[in-house]
Amino acid sequence: MSIRVLIADDHRIIRDGLLLLFTKHPQIEVVGEAVNGREAVTLTDDLLPDVVVMDITMPILDGPGATEQIIARHPATRVVALSMHTEQYFQDKMRGAGASGYVAKEAAWDNLVDAIEAVVDGKTCFLDG
Repeated sequence: MSIRVLIADDHRIIRDGLLLLFTKHPQIEVVGEAVNGREAVTLTDDLLPDVVVMDITMPILDGPGATEQIIARHPATRVVALSMHTEQYFQDKMRGAGASGYVAKEAAWDNLVDAIEAVVDGKTCFLDG
């Protein structure tokens, strides 16, 4: 069974890099890409991913705002924040919005995959680097 993932990040190079890396993982299927928080909410409504990998600072609607809306509409969907911000404030903000995980962009690739697998299993996973 594959884990259906939606990537939400306003930087194309990050989305492209994640897409390339996810294609190497046999259990992860990327079902969509969003360039802002509003699009992440809309695509979650349409695609019903298992996990949304969510940037924090995005235009139109930021990661915490999008996370709140996604979790309110789709409580079974898990959100893993992927951010350049390593400060506890941002982790707390995403946790408060309903995210199940947090991985810093400076972390290793395996950390993101581990976080995705953990949240699908009903756990939380907050890593700062």
